[in-house]
Amino acid sequence: MKPIAGILLSSALLAGCAAVPDAPRPVTTTGPVHETTLANGLKVIVKEDHRAPVVVSQVWYKVGGSYEYDGLTGISHVLEHMMFKGTPNHPPGQFSRIIAEQGGRENAFTAQDYTAYFQQLEKSRLPIAFELEADRMRHLTLDPQETAKELQVVKEERRLRTDDNPQALAWEQFSAAAWQTSPYRHPIIGWMNDLENLQADDLRRWYQTWYAPNNATLVVVGDVVPQEVFALAERHYGPLKPSTITPPKPRLEPPQRGVRRVVVKAPAELPYLIMGYKVPTLKTATEDWKPYALEVLGGVLDGGDSARLPRELVRGSQIAAGVSAGYTLTARLGDLFSFSGTPAQGHDVAALEQAIKGQIERLKSEPVSGAELARIKAQVTAAKVYELDSVFYQAMQIGVMETVGLDWRLLDEYPQRIAAVTPEQVMAVAREFLVDDNLTVAVLEPQPLDGTAPRAAAGGLTRH
Repeated sequence: MKPIAGILLSSALLAGCAAVPDAPRPVTTTGPVHETTLANGLKVIVKEDHRAPVVVSQVWYKVGGSYEYDGLTGISHVLEHMMFKGTPNHPPGQFSRIIAEQGGRENAFTAQDYTAYFQQLEKSRLPIAFELEADRMRHLTLDPQETAKELQVVKEERRLRTDDNPQALAWEQFSAAAWQTSPYRHPIIGWMNDLENLQADDLRRWYQTWYAPNNATLVVVGDVVPQEVFALAERHYGPLKPSTITPPKPRLEPPQRGVRRVVVKAPAELPYLIMGYKVPTLKTATEDWKPYALEVLGGVLDGGDSARLPRELVRGSQIAAGVSAGYTLTARLGDLFSFSGTPAQGHDVAALEQAIKGQIERLKSEPVSGAELARIKAQVTAAKVYELDSVFYQAMQIGVMETVGLDWRLLDEYPQRIAAVTPEQVMAVAREFLVDDNLTVAVLEPQPLDGTAPRAAAGGLTRH
């Protein structure tokens, strides 16, 4: 196969797309979403959205930070960088140049549970994205010199985003303290020592292990004809050989037996508090209503300016300069319901922690009123529904669900499941999960920014 030569070969590809054969695999259709699986194991999901002549193509691999082990942390993220460094058909830099020439945008992201690559283009340019993405799925060069250069880029990224960012550093130490055996204890970008010792051969083995059609999902959303997309996928991805995929061994977190606390000292202007309680997700819950109740609980606490945390702690008691709560119900493993915030002038992190716990205790003892619950449900549901305005986020929703091992059809159930949550269920999950035995607390204790002695802040912490 010859490398793409900008627009010239793109035109040839587009011409070749005019007479695509019918998809050779059985197709499942649910409303505007159509699904098939190629013979090599690649799952292809297409969602029609004809509001504009655009299309987004995303390839999701079932590998990320939570698949890594000690000594190899950060390897998934480094490999994401290397996916832009060329194949025998497309030298370094050509991938991005071609997409830009076609008026499109492209990028990639690595998370704990997946790595994904995307292109968004005018709909007739979809064959270009398929040809490029299929090429680097199995034919990445991984030149040792390019690897060495990109490792320096990633290490500098770590310095800027984590080592020199006090709040990010606190979050990293918080996760490492919260988890003992769960791979979520590792930072996605990797520990610096692991990055310093990562070799090109390590990346090659990781690539050959996980980057295969039978470990990937291709999601296409936009102004397309599903049968034509399936045939195009068969043409470009169908010839790729599958691999033998061995799922990662389970690294289940043992029960926590008391509060864990960590203090992080770093140059910073303000103290910072992080709290996290271990909770189940859609993938790990023994009763499927509980993640939805936790989702609603999150909305009660931090679902907009009228939610309890900003109303009671920021504008009311003015204990917090800022405070937030969050929960990801689609994580592949058990996750954390987390709180974070900065105390207001005249208050310390201990006061903020107690104020947050006061709001949690209120949820345990007082049912949320019908009016408040109705408002929160509407906001929580709207946040998901608004994502449907974007073809990109429609594909994101499907890709996340499929890659963590959940059926994308659960997305259609989301509004009904949120609407079914009762005040008693919100109270029940607060009582069961938001308890000290599930709690980890991290405190960022500010250190001098310029070598001068820090001045004391209220409550005994220091603030420069």
